[in-house]
Amino acid sequence: MSTWANLGLQDSASPLMEQLTFFHDHALLILVMITVLVGYLMFMLFFNTYVNRFLLHGQLIEMIWTILPAIILLFIALPSLRLLYLLDEINEPSVTLKSIGHQWYWSYEYSDFNNIEFDSYMIPSNELPNDGFRLLDVDNRVVLPMNSQIRILVTAADVIHSWTVPALGVKVDGTPGRLNQTNFFMNRPGLFFGQCSEICGANHSFMPIVIESVPVNHFINWISKNINS
Repeated sequence: MSTWANLGLQDSASPLMEQLTFFHDHALLILVMITVLVGYLMFMLFFNTYVNRFLLHGQLIEMIWTILPAIILLFIALPSLRLLYLLDEINEPSVTLKSIGHQWYWSYEYSDFNNIEFDSYMIPSNELPNDGFRLLDVDNRVVLPMNSQIRILVTAADVIHSWTVPALGVKVDGTPGRLNQTNFFMNRPGLFFGQCSEICGANHSFMPIVIESVPVNHFINWISKNINS
């Protein structure tokens, strides 16, 4: 989760988020190089008093400043397209989770396991335990196995919502009457926090998501306990 004075991205918990972080750094480096070059040229022009009185046209420089930006855009566009297709790839999921957005909570269904379903509400501040996170913790966390391919199906029951977990690199819009899907792969255990990132009403920022990544044997025990209960 984000902490105070955290200006960068969160630590990734999935291979897709690692690739997103690499692309962010790649694009940022290109932007810094362009900013430094243009800033240097503008600074030098302010203090340059020389004038070429024979200059009528500059076809060479115009060719350079047309072709060079096109090449730079290719260096940004090609990795971006690769990443776009990687994010859209679904690889034989081990677990399918369905998430339904409501105002102001999420409903979850594990359709692979005897249709386990529950609602996930934000814990109010006056009921929050001492080790809880205000506006982020929920009463029922989503428990999922690590090192397994997870498919998530997202929809909404009322207005447009967006199921977003930054540490996993996942952002899926939940639209009424439509089913969107994506996948992720958690490579470490832990708690991963997210929120609805759509303007879906007055309290749209208070629809927290908490994913609990656990080893596969713990996940099987959790599933067995919930099926039996």
